[in-house]
Formats: sequence, structure tokens, C-alpha cells
Amino acid sequence: MKRRTLIKGLATGLSSLYLSKLHGNSLLQSYSDLAGTSGPFQPTWDSLAQYQVPEWFRDAKFGIWAHWGPQCQPERGDWYARGMYQEGSDQYKFHCEKYGHPSKFGFKDVINEWKAENWDPGELLALYKKAGAKYFMALANHHDNFDLYDSKYQSWNSTRLGPKKDLVGGWAKAAQEQGLPFGVTVHASHPWTWYEVARRSDKNGPYAGVPYDGKLTKADGAGKWWQGYDPQDLYAQNHALSQDSLNDNSMGRHWDWGNGASVPSKAYCDKFLNRTIELIDKYGPELIYFDDSVLPLWPVSDVGLKIAAYMYNTSIKKHGKLQAALFAKVLDEQQRKCMIWDIERGQSNQIEPLPWQTDTCIGGWHYDRRLFENKSYKSARTVIHTLTDVVSKNGNLLLNIPVRGDGTIDTEERAVVEQVAAWMQINSEAIYGTRPWKVFGEGPAIESVAPISAQGFNEGKGKPFTANDFRFTTKDKTLYAIMLGWPAEKDAFIKKLAASNQIGKVSQVSLFGNDKLSFQQTREGLKIQLPEQPPCKDAFVLKIEGAI
Repeated sequence: MKRRTLIKGLATGLSSLYLSKLHGNSLLQSYSDLAGTSGPFQPTWDSLAQYQVPEWFRDAKFGIWAHWGPQCQPERGDWYARGMYQEGSDQYKFHCEKYGHPSKFGFKDVINEWKAENWDPGELLALYKKAGAKYFMALANHHDNFDLYDSKYQSWNSTRLGPKKDLVGGWAKAAQEQGLPFGVTVHASHPWTWYEVARRSDKNGPYAGVPYDGKLTKADGAGKWWQGYDPQDLYAQNHALSQDSLNDNSMGRHWDWGNGASVPSKAYCDKFLNRTIELIDKYGPELIYFDDSVLPLWPVSDVGLKIAAYMYNTSIKKHGKLQAALFAKVLDEQQRKCMIWDIERGQSNQIEPLPWQTDTCIGGWHYDRRLFENKSYKSARTVIHTLTDVVSKNGNLLLNIPVRGDGTIDTEERAVVEQVAAWMQINSEAIYGTRPWKVFGEGPAIESVAPISAQGFNEGKGKPFTANDFRFTTKDKTLYAIMLGWPAEKDAFIKKLAASNQIGKVSQVSLFGNDKLSFQQTREGLKIQLPEQPPCKDAFVLKIEGAI
């Protein structure tokens, strides 16, 4: 333990020294300029470790996310604004066919095509509340660097270009009308390296050697639709390329600003800080998710620490106590004390001592029409099983429902949401406000779990759940055993509730959507006689009294 502490201390000291040399100032010099610096939290790891996850978030368990921006306009999947510049890729080929060559029609021009003409946030938020969401999160910006709100620091934003609407403001108003805590997700620390592909040119064909539009300047816009706007405010490419930039897969290696990633300038980092503080001040989000390892721009800048401290202090001033939930990925044990650990497209394999969240999607992060046409979305059954598994391990589920470019969701997505709503109407007592039991579950699927890789990505890699798989949650003195299938023999058998396991004597068992059930508790387990027909689909909650 002492050795780990020493190593962490050395790393923090070296990082501080590096930041000081990089930006020519002390680590915290500019933080004092922020209006929200007063309060118990300062932008240091030791100070942020005071953080306590608010009870409302622990009770909520389930949120829905609109990961929606201009990259949804082509309806061709995630990371479109990068893939369209990768010669030979699916998105490049699609782009050339639909829009033209990226030297003539770049991502800035896709933004101009995006109008969000059928967007009705009120209708969508009412649907999501019906489905059981207890909080809602909206994309504030992505790696494409386009702010989806009224920003005085980023001219490339949705109130001036594209839809010419304040999308974050619209989502926030709709969430407030539904009584849902509102959050934003911030991804715009990465354009510096992510957009380097826009500086390439084709190696083959009629456009070989013709540069894409990633290095265009404000002067190049004379007489164009984007006259007066500087593409470099969007693409951020006035810098040396990262090592291995020509490798299409290099972004993963550069994600945490290592392995030869080009280091962002102070001006770039300060702009990100200003944009995010403005976002907090204007829209008052209760939740912020950062699509970053640890915090935005860490360890080459301290702006993530500043934003976290500002968010926490602002929340205390607003509510009289800390109500904010802030998420980031790939956290060590100490960092998990400072914010909520988020696992992307994956789950922990144990009950976590601190609350956490998994973020996942029924399709791709950005809308992909092919998933609709091929009926390839996650089923409601998969969503429900994921939710119960995550909640049993002290986590929350944040589920993205991809939004089309025009602002609507398709009929297949709507069907999934409606099916989740039907299940929650019967079974939500076993989800909301619960806490883990002494074990999270039992059954054959536990034996085939996949380990977490980097930020997550272990979902769907184990055995499918069956009627022999259970997940447990508790509330007060009640135990909920969530059965992840319906047994053909009409009997449920729970080994963990064997009388020989030092379990209390079970006094009553009922099935949500049905009456009380007959049962027998033996030294081998709890055997429960089920009704002839299941009361719902996908997962079935046994409410058990007396076991705890």
C-alpha cells in the first residue's frame, strides 16, 4: 500500500511539473479566475476524494441518453466525422457516393445539411419517463467539436449553424417538464488528435494527393456558405501530427495523450475549459459524463480537475448539498473516490464497493440506418437483463437510444422502449432504491463472464442468461430474486437461499404480477412453485420475505 501511494505521489508530482513546463504557469494559476472556486472542493485529487455519490443517483438506477449530433445526419454509424476521411473505409465510400469527395464536401458541410427538422424533445422525454428512466442525458458535443448549445466560445455550434437551435436547452426544458434530473455528455477534448485524418489525401484514384478539408482557413470561406467561420475552430489542426497518425487505428493508442499523441496547446485546453464551465452555468446539469480516460485532457492539462471541482461547488451552492454526478472511464481506486466510475459497453463482474455506471446502446452510438433495416438492435430482453445485472452489483444503467438526423427515433427503437416500459411497470420495485445483497447472483452465466478490457467492452461475451440465472437486490428487509428466464418445469430453485447457508427462514414468496407462491426451503435451496403462465416477459421478480 505504501509503495502504491509513493508511486501515485511521484506520478502526480511529475504530472504537475510537466503541466507547468508545458503551459508556462503553475498548475492552479488560472483556476482562481473562475467564479465558482469558493467551496469545499479544490482541483486536486486529495480534495476531490471528499466526493460522496448522491443518494438520488444511487436510487435512480436507470437513465436514458440521446447521443445525438451532426454525425447522425448521414445515418451511417459512429465516428462518421473520422471514418469519412479514412480512404477505403465503409464511411468514406458512403460519403463519396452520397455527398462527394471529402476534399470538396467535408464534415463541416455535413453540419450544414443537418436541420433536426422533426425533433420533439417533449414527446421523447415523456416516452423515456414512461419507460422508467429516472434521469436523462443529452450529448453536448462530440469528438467532431460541434457544440450543441449556445456557446460564446465555440462559433461552430447548433444555434448558429446546422439546425440553428439550442438543442441542449431544448432537452433541458423537456427534462424539467418531466421532472427528470438532466445531464450532459462532453466529448470535445479529443478533436485535436481525432480530426488529424481530415488533413490526409487519397493515395489512389483521381483525387490522389488532393488534400481533404482539414487544413482550410477562414480566408478559404470567401463566397462559401461558411464565410466568416474558421474551419480551424472546428477541426483544430494547426499543430504537428501525432506519431503514427496515418494508422487508422492509432486513435485508441492516443486516447489518453500517450504513445506519441500530439500535445494540445494551452489555448486549446483553455477553450475546452471555458466551453464546459459555460455549459454548467447556462444549463445547470446535475450529471456530466466525460468520454475520457480519467478526466478531459489529463494528464497533459489540469482543466478536468478544475471542471470537476467547479461542478461540485456549484451543486452545493444550488442545493445546499452535493447533488452532482460526474462520470469518467478507466479510473484507479483513488480516482473512483473522486467521481463515478463509468464502464462503456460492459459490466463489472462483482459487487463494487462504490456506486458505478455502465453506458451502453441498443445500436451504434450514432444512428445507423442499417441496424433498423436489418432489425439488429438489442432486444428489450437484453436491456432488462443488463439492467438487473448492473443493479445487482451496485451500478446504474445509462442506455442510449440513437436518434436519427431529423430528431426522431425509428419504429424498431420505439418498440424496444415500449417493451422496457411494460416490464418496468410490473417489476420496478426490484430496481429503484435497492442495494446489493451479500452476493449479486447465481447461475451458470457467472462461470463464463468476460473480463473488462480498458474502458469496458465486455458485454455480450458470456453465456446468455437462462431460468437458472438469478440476480439479487434488496430494500429494507426484502430480498428480490430476479429470475432471468421462465423454467419449463414451472419450478424455481435458488441455491443461495438454502437453509444450510446461514440464511434466515423464508416466511413468504410472491411473484410480481401474480399472487403468493408455495415454496419449500431445504438445506439444498429454496424451491418455489410457479404459476402456469408467466406474468410478463424477459425477467421475473420473486419477492422474498424473511431471508435477510
